[in-house]
Amino acid sequence: MSDPEREPADARWCEKVTLDFRNTGGTAVRSGTVTFGTHIIGALGIDWATIKSAEKLPAPIAVGARKEKTWTVCVDEWRVPLGMHIETQDVSVQWK
Repeated sequence: MSDPEREPADARWCEKVTLDFRNTGGTAVRSGTVTFGTHIIGALGIDWATIKSAEKLPAPIAVGARKEKTWTVCVDEWRVPLGMHIETQDVSVQWK
């Protein structure tokens, strides 16, 4: 899995996160979960909270194949007052 590539979305409580998956194993990936850790950052750079969310892995991924997927990751609007923003910094994957 690549490092997340982040882009702003239309709302300050959302952003677009792109990941690139490459199957270097010996069997196809049939399913799995991508978990995002989205940090809520204050105007002075203080990390106030981390909100987790999960999405399905773009499966199947054949042996030697590569897939790229972009998700719009959002937190509740009320969690991101004016002057604050989000950064999806943590990503983990569970393969099946």
